[in-house]
This record gives sequence, structure tokens and C-alpha cells, in this order.
Amino acid sequence: MWDVNAKEYIDLISGFSVCNIGHSNEKVIEAVKEQVDKYMHLIVYGEFIETPQVAYAKLLTDNLPADLNCVYFTNSGAEATEGAMKLAKRVTGRSKIIACNKAYHGSTQGALSVMGDEYWRNAFRPLLPDIYHLDYNSKELIDAIDNNTACVIVETVQAESGINKPDAGWLEAVRRKCSKCGALLVFDEIQAGFGRTGSLWAFEQYDVIPDILLLGKALGGGMPLGAFIAGIDLMNTLTNNPVLGHITTFGGHPVSCAAGMAAMKVLLESDWLQQVKKKEQLFLQLLQHQKIEEVRSAGLWLAVQFDSFDLCKSIIDKCIESGVVSDWFLFAPNCMRIAPPLITTEDEIRKICAIIIAAIGNL
Repeated sequence: MWDVNAKEYIDLISGFSVCNIGHSNEKVIEAVKEQVDKYMHLIVYGEFIETPQVAYAKLLTDNLPADLNCVYFTNSGAEATEGAMKLAKRVTGRSKIIACNKAYHGSTQGALSVMGDEYWRNAFRPLLPDIYHLDYNSKELIDAIDNNTACVIVETVQAESGINKPDAGWLEAVRRKCSKCGALLVFDEIQAGFGRTGSLWAFEQYDVIPDILLLGKALGGGMPLGAFIAGIDLMNTLTNNPVLGHITTFGGHPVSCAAGMAAMKVLLESDWLQQVKKKEQLFLQLLQHQKIEEVRSAGLWLAVQFDSFDLCKSIIDKCIESGVVSDWFLFAPNCMRIAPPLITTEDEIRKICAIIIAAIGNL
């Protein structure tokens, strides 16, 4: 990227994992222009069947397990969370929702209710009732799932706590308890999806299939787009009592769907997914310094931990001065965020890491 003074920057966070295939991909731009020339806004959920929506939904479901076969497009990941919560309540007739501490699922009222940090929630109370927050990777969360639970919503890899992966067998145990109690399992892959962790969907690495999948960020190829995806039998419950159980004006906008489909095709036709783990290891190899306490990673998604927010922020500021854009995590402010576009080359990784290490050394 370049600023108004033509200074060059390397984007190390991809707009919070939006730009997984980089910025200004030619095929995405072409798809946007072609769709704009045809039409932009119509009634996205109503009398018209729109080709961009249907074609993109088909591409998504072709690359998902058979039970995740119905896509409801929204404007954003937060709206996908809202839709999933409504769907879970509608399907089960229950109100109890279990979420994780240090989880982020969006900032709208419902999504905020399941956000896992009181600092962010407290100013906006009262929020939704019957929400229970327990620790990610804990037995207590599994024990809390019961016959009153509508759904359990978890990130496949917990992001804003500083890239924490599930312990071996934990997601499988959550899945078993949900199935036993008739609760729906919701996986939030709004950031983890589209190759960020080294597979198209992070849940593929854990052999667990959710009842509802949340997508956003990279879903739109740089345009605003989210989705919640479930089986058609579940999704059909939103079609009656009331007849319009969930509606949106702009969700699944044809231009956004055209952009997202083009971006997904570019990703699927490339070898970038196959390179993620190798590039992850290069980051881990090069990010070595006595002031770095720990580096946690899940593919091209890393948290570089320091002993304080002040030190982390100073390093981030130095990196930006040197042309590398980074940030920290909401619930781990002492950790530097690394989530570059999947197209980032090994030479660029070496340059990035050299700039980070130099920034640390200058403090």
C-alpha cells in the first residue's frame, strides 16, 4: 500500500483478515465492474432470484460439508452472529446461549452480549439475558451445556485473546455434548476462514462439523459481506411463524457477492493454501528476540507476545514508521498481530521480520 506521500507500506494484518488474497486483485476488480454494469441493488431477499447470490452460495456449499448447504448472506460478520443466534433460538425453542470469555463475535447488541469481556459490554447494559460465558478450552464450558441450551458459539481458533487454538479433543467433546443435549454448535470462522489457518476452513483440522458456520471478513473479497450457513432443514424454520423470520435490505448485495466469488475462485485456483504452513514456520523461525516472550500461531495468523502493552505499542509504532502496518489484540494488548495476505512471499516475510526485530532492538 502507498500513502498520500507515496510512502510504501506492507500490510501485515490484511484489514483484519479481509484481504486474504491481497489488495486490488485484478479478477476481483473485474468482477465488481462487470456486476456494476449489469445492476447493483435489487430486493436481495424477496421477489428476485439474483445470479451473484446463487452462484456464490453454490461455490461455498460445494466446498463445505454436505450438511452445511444453505447460505444466508448478511452485511457483516456481526450480522451473521445475530442471524445464527436467532436461528438457534427458533430451531430449539430455547434461550440459553453459551459463549467464551475473551471471545469476539461483533459489536451489535446481540453479538455484544456474547462478547467475552466485561470491559466492552458493561457500558451498554442491559444486554440479552441467559448468556453464559466460560473459558475457552475448559471442561466447565462442556459441563454447562444442558437441555436448556439453544447453542454454543465458539471460535474455531480464538482470535482476540491472542491466537489460541483448541486443545486436542476439546472441540470434539463440545460437539458430543451439544448433540447429546440437542443444542446447536456454532463455529465463528469470520477471521479463521478462507485459508487463514492453512486449510480452507479451520474446522477441517479438527474433524468437527458445526450446525451453523459464521463467515465474514475475506468472504466479500474486500467488499462488505457476511453469512451464516446451516442445513436447509434448520434454515427453513425462519420461513414461518413469522413468515419473514430474518430479513435484510443489503445483505448479499450483488456487487459484494460478485467480488467475494471472484476472490474465492482466485484462492481455490492458487497454491497459496499449500504454502501457509511453510510460511508460518518461517515467521516462527525468524521472530526470535529476548524481548519476545512467546509467539502463538495458527497458519498465517500469529500473536507476538511482549511483557506489556506499552512495549508492544512502541514496537508497532516503530514498525509503521518503517513501512510495516500491524496492530494488537482486543483481549491481548501486549501481543502484536500478524495476519498478512496469503500471497505474501517468503522474501517479504524475511523483510517483515527484519523490520520487527530492528524495531524491538531500537527500544
